[in-house]
Amino acid sequence: MITTLDTAALDQVVSLKKTERMPVLFLGHGSPMNAIGDNEYRRSWQALGARFGTEIPNPQLILCISAHWLTTGWWLTAMTQPKTIHDFGGFPQELFDQQYPALGDPAAARAMSLMVRQRLSAPLGLDVSEWGLDHGAWSVLKPMFPEADIPVIQLSMDYSHAPEDHYALAKQLKALRDRGVLIVGSGNIVHNLGQMQRGAQGNQAYDWALEFDQTMGGYLQQGNLEALQNFQKLGSLAKMAHPTHEHFLPLLYAAGAVESREPMRFFNTNFQGGSISMRSMIWG
Repeated sequence: MITTLDTAALDQVVSLKKTERMPVLFLGHGSPMNAIGDNEYRRSWQALGARFGTEIPNPQLILCISAHWLTTGWWLTAMTQPKTIHDFGGFPQELFDQQYPALGDPAAARAMSLMVRQRLSAPLGLDVSEWGLDHGAWSVLKPMFPEADIPVIQLSMDYSHAPEDHYALAKQLKALRDRGVLIVGSGNIVHNLGQMQRGAQGNQAYDWALEFDQTMGGYLQQGNLEALQNFQKLGSLAKMAHPTHEHFLPLLYAAGAVESREPMRFFNTNFQGGSISMRSMIWG
């Protein structure tokens, strides 16, 4: 897997000028209802968004890696107007009525597809019609950037590949941060829907959920980011935390795009339903 990239293609993209290095975010998105509920998670995303344009430069582009776009091969959304996808069921109509009309950036997507390489040096695929912005993306971006005035590209994940392949691909994204690109991983460090307890409070979680969350949090706090890709070596603990691990993979994309000792801050370090870790972090 290639871990460096040729940034020459970026020089041809008008929207991506060299800037101060952008931070990287990993956001535990949890229930889709967090997008519209008045709770601590949505308020934290709103507060974080308010820091852009004041403490932090506004992004020129957002690259989001969501747990909810799994593909064969890796793909980038490359349409001018990505649709808002409501990829869930059983929720109030208000949630289905939500729209996030951010533009895409086809030129930037084409440049990224040439720079970032899959295994065997294949370029990333370009999706011009099928996908858009799923709820892993818009549910966190809408509270952060409610004006939807920053273009958004989603990067899919090939679930057939081992975690180390995702982490290696993510390392190629680092240079984008110097071109005004805000990289956002959206998933959950613990995600077991089958074990959810609807009435559980934020400070309540299963022992196995706490252990896995604290183990990963320890790696993150120590800057031992390489260890994250080996989470499956925790065996039954990892399997309880992630019966399927698509919600963990976005963390590898965020971690791969930062330096091992880069300053990092946790927030939302509690749980939804006892089995969904909302732990989130910002680097840089």
